[in-house]
Amino acid sequence: MAMSTLQQPDIEPKNVPHIVDEGDYDEVPLYKKRDKVYPKRVSGRFRNLKWFALIALLGIYWVVPWLRWDRGPSAPDQAVLIDMDLGRAYFFFIEIWPQEVYYITGILIMAAVGLFLATSLFGRIWCGYACPQTVWTDLFMLVERYIQGDRNARVRLDKSKWTLEKIWKISATHLAWIVISMATGGAFVLYFHDAPTVMVDIFTANATFGTYVTIAFLTGSTYLLAGWAREQVCTYMCPWPRFQSAMLDDESMIVTYESWRGETRGPIKRKNLMRGEVPETGHCIDCHACVNVCPTGIDIRDGLQLECIGCGLCIDACNEMMDKVGFPRDLVRFDSVQNSQLRSQGKATRVRIIRPRTIFYSLLLVIIAVVMMFGLANRSVLELNVLRDRNPLFVALSDGDVRNGYTLKVLNKEQAEKTYVLSLEGIDATDFQIIGLTPNQDGTYDLDVAPDRVGSFRVFVAADPQTLDGKSTPFEFTVTDKETGNTETYDTVFAGPENDR
Repeated sequence: MAMSTLQQPDIEPKNVPHIVDEGDYDEVPLYKKRDKVYPKRVSGRFRNLKWFALIALLGIYWVVPWLRWDRGPSAPDQAVLIDMDLGRAYFFFIEIWPQEVYYITGILIMAAVGLFLATSLFGRIWCGYACPQTVWTDLFMLVERYIQGDRNARVRLDKSKWTLEKIWKISATHLAWIVISMATGGAFVLYFHDAPTVMVDIFTANATFGTYVTIAFLTGSTYLLAGWAREQVCTYMCPWPRFQSAMLDDESMIVTYESWRGETRGPIKRKNLMRGEVPETGHCIDCHACVNVCPTGIDIRDGLQLECIGCGLCIDACNEMMDKVGFPRDLVRFDSVQNSQLRSQGKATRVRIIRPRTIFYSLLLVIIAVVMMFGLANRSVLELNVLRDRNPLFVALSDGDVRNGYTLKVLNKEQAEKTYVLSLEGIDATDFQIIGLTPNQDGTYDLDVAPDRVGSFRVFVAADPQTLDGKSTPFEFTVTDKETGNTETYDTVFAGPENDR
């Protein structure tokens, strides 16, 4: 019996995986070539906010190193300074020592929690307005637009042949970018040295090698990231877009597209517009104005995307077009997903700032801030550190006593020279010496420490082995401020041989 031949259907079935032959792999691209973005100039409320953020943040970055703050004759007078030589971080009236690095940790934690709170409230407002990559890219695009023209002019210039006009425009653009990048790197090193001094050293070739290396590195990275990489940093390099959705909910304020009002998209004929006829399509006229102004080149009408930095320029562009065609503004708006859904149903909308997640982030932020302020308000102006010699653990003297060596570090955190009295407690010492110093009549020593400095002292303590508690006898060093009576104690041990007691 002859078997009938199965006929293949004319339409390929759905949901059937496509089997790729081995030879087809050569045709599958492993890297997508960049689609260059040409953001168009736009005016409006959000663009003005970005201008304000750009001017304010760049002003802070370049001006702050030049601010002065009087801390006394023994301390630097730069308001904000990270002094690597002295090991101090100065922020106006606050001075942080290396031992207080936990304050830096607290600041970083507060910054992270603050970012979480801002994102849960207003989406990627940090990315759109305050991120250094956004700010410097905005500045670079401003220069590019000033020299090469707006979007259409830049597109034509890139596609045109190399002429004298194209050469000078491209060269002038990149030269301006390099100048800005050098100013960026130069300003950064001012935070680690006295600004007027290091600026003179830089231009007179007297700065350190590390200073020039830092400037060169930041010049190159700024030029590369803000001039060339741009939106690719936000899309591929920055980790924040990958987990920002964990901070958002339906009531977070983000850039949204009112699809219920805009769809179905379609162009409007000028003659119909002049007659005042109501179009059969939605309010979105598919003009791509929102796409043309987007610094990352996405279409906000496709919904919230990883590449969206929440800058709101698409809102300004869309409102401009809505005004031209006579439709209501805010087809693209800064609102929550929940409000967009309520508006589509004709229901009242609301903005709810106080929500469980915002309460949690706010409380966490307040707790950390209170702990840090309490610590700063009650921080000690005197610290004592003791390092006991470990090789050898002890030295046997000719009279039968044993001696231990110690290195004392006395931290004077005040802007005045201090004299501290050093004493021993908890051990019956037969000899107590500090190299280079003469003891007082009561056996104590006066330690003079310069203002805002660390005093280092070499100390030797001897004791009778019969009075010790075996191999390790606990005792303590105590320093007392002769002027204020403020004391600081450090517990340590005296090492000795085994005894029969």
